[in-house]
Amino acid sequence: MDLDALRFASFKLLDDAIEDWSTTVRNLAELKEAADKGLRGAANKANWTGENATVSKAFIGKTAGEFEDAHTQAESIRNILRDTRGELKGYQDKLQAAISRGLKKNLTVTSTQGGGFTVTMNIHPDRAAKGTTVPDHDAKDVTALRDEVQKILDDATESDNSASRVLKALVDQTELGFSDAGYKDRDSAAEALQQADALAKLAKKDPGDLTEKEFDRLNAGLKKYANDDLFAAQFATGLGARGTLDFWTGINDPHRAHDLGYERLDQFDDLQKNLSLALANASQSDSAGMAEWKNKMVGLVDKPVGRDGAFPLGGQVMSNLMRWGDFDDRFLDKYGARLMETEKRLTGNGSRGAWQRSGMDPLLNRTGSDSGWDPMTGYLAALSRSPDAATSFLSSEFISKNDENNPFERDTDGNGRNGKVSLTNFQYLFEERDWPQEWDDQGEKSVIGRNNLGMAIEAAATGHPGGEMPTVDTPPHNAAQAKLMESLVASIVDDPERLTDHGYMSDSIGQVTSEYLPDINRAMSDVERDGKSADWQAIQRMYPVHGSEAKLTHADVSQLLFILGKNEEGYAAVEVGQKAYMAQLMDYHLNPDLPADQRVSQDPEIVVKQIAGSSGEISGTLGLGQQEAIGQEASDKDKGYAQSMAQYKNWISGGVGTAVGVATSFVATPWVGAAVGGGAGTVTSVVLESVFQDAEGTALSDAQETGGEVWQRGLESNAEIAASASRAAAEKHGSTDAGDASLWARGSARQGYMNARAILEGQAPGSITGYAGS
Repeated sequence: MDLDALRFASFKLLDDAIEDWSTTVRNLAELKEAADKGLRGAANKANWTGENATVSKAFIGKTAGEFEDAHTQAESIRNILRDTRGELKGYQDKLQAAISRGLKKNLTVTSTQGGGFTVTMNIHPDRAAKGTTVPDHDAKDVTALRDEVQKILDDATESDNSASRVLKALVDQTELGFSDAGYKDRDSAAEALQQADALAKLAKKDPGDLTEKEFDRLNAGLKKYANDDLFAAQFATGLGARGTLDFWTGINDPHRAHDLGYERLDQFDDLQKNLSLALANASQSDSAGMAEWKNKMVGLVDKPVGRDGAFPLGGQVMSNLMRWGDFDDRFLDKYGARLMETEKRLTGNGSRGAWQRSGMDPLLNRTGSDSGWDPMTGYLAALSRSPDAATSFLSSEFISKNDENNPFERDTDGNGRNGKVSLTNFQYLFEERDWPQEWDDQGEKSVIGRNNLGMAIEAAATGHPGGEMPTVDTPPHNAAQAKLMESLVASIVDDPERLTDHGYMSDSIGQVTSEYLPDINRAMSDVERDGKSADWQAIQRMYPVHGSEAKLTHADVSQLLFILGKNEEGYAAVEVGQKAYMAQLMDYHLNPDLPADQRVSQDPEIVVKQIAGSSGEISGTLGLGQQEAIGQEASDKDKGYAQSMAQYKNWISGGVGTAVGVATSFVATPWVGAAVGGGAGTVTSVVLESVFQDAEGTALSDAQETGGEVWQRGLESNAEIAASASRAAAEKHGSTDAGDASLWARGSARQGYMNARAILEGQAPGSITGYAGS
């Protein structure tokens, strides 16, 4: 910074800018609150249907989020400007004070051409006025004043440059819209950028030259700053795409980092996680540097990055740095497309396996679950946390039936002759892929690859991260998600072993199924889905679907429920979900304030019997699967089922999130409805409390039961729970006699439960449990 620029600087314009930004921050805070409580709140309460459910509501949610990001960014800019102004004013005061002290020693500071300055004698003694005493000074005084002024100018320059760098980095985070990067002051943002530069420099070192102290500094720094937006983008761009791969490849190469591996091997898993989190955060940046980083990383997916141009490929390395964090959807789309192209090339379009690690290959994953040589494992983990990207990837075509090198043939029309078929990525991965053999660090066969696939399917079909519960902000199912659900059901019904041979996927598939209970109940009605008949319109009102419907058949749904019933986690996800859904439907349809165009019938008996009968059939079908899994010998296998049921109590009470709204906003989403209606005394809470008490009692019981005994006990408890749901709803709304409602529900639930066996076997049920009329 020039001497005169600081010395004579006027900060009025900067003061005005800070005041303007402060006003903007206050206004945006009000808009943020209004958007959250008004826009988002109203959207969550509204009864969305059709395109509005899948487009408008999601758009409103994102718009409300933009107001929050705008407020965060405006506040950060204001804070940085305010800090910088304070510092520059302080340096100006220091400069003025230094110049004044110099004058007392007859020294003056004068600017020179080119932005420099010089310290000279102010008044030569020979030219001083008669009788005037000129202060003495020596060479040390001149040097000291020069150095002091220079340091002030250097510090002011650093302050100004640092603010400029931070502000530019902040606005570069997003190409459109606003960044959610928040900083309380300029120094914290500047420190994040400085640390990013320093740690990137460390990571660029040859792994063999990286000391233990440097490793610790790098690991600790990544852990501290992984969630810092400016740090993450600066670190990633500083290291570069190829540098990122070289670092992780090199540090896991015992020939290059032998000493470090010996001393810090137990911390490699932490480094892997911290690096993954930082890279995920960085991928969300739209800066020019990160755009280049992402493009280059996609280009390196199929390129060898090992020693001497050998394996592993870039995709094998990077996928292990994608196991944590939320990666940018567009990056995941492009990365996944290149990864599948590579998979096709190495496997002969999926006709054989690939990615098998040999005994001499270094580990690329340090979590102990697998070697990391199959890039699909880490990539699917990333997809499980990015629902939109998961839907896009799994719905994309793997190979066309028109491809002359397509190895997949099936009899699709039942004529006994096979023909080539097109496969989506979902179909290839779930049905056809030859997964490489993997072992964990205990020598046990690893299942994490397919388990991550299950989590990715869950994210793709539900719209929320796998392993989590939906919230009130989770949008209704769109057409792509519903179509994936249809493909999932068809695949499992076509070959149940696709799931039963990999039962660890049942928790994810069960959760998906529980979130499509409205669609499943529609299918079980056996009413023709023509969109025009009075019966179908009644079924649509009975089981509202706020988005795109998964069009399923009764037979397929029964088979799916039976298969899921064989696994305790799959069973629990659907059983608890459908009990919550039954309670919500009772509460919803027995409400006398329900608008006429949403009402199924004026006769509450018809409504109660329909809901209870359908719910009973679902429980009965699940129970048949459970019965087969437990077997004919008395055992305590049912304890595992009870424990899986009981664990959902914590998920519902603590995992769903804060939900707001009215019945019409959540009746189509059982798990969100469980949160909304989970307060003490509500219909949902009455039902779920009974479910959990029964499960906890079974888990603690010393009795050992056969599958048949468990099924019989389920028959009785299901009827009682349905009765309690109808009774609670009738008492809450006063729309019908509670005793009558209880009686109707108990009988229909019992009949529906018993009908499950005949329906599963393709026989006529003992009595009609489909749509009962209007």
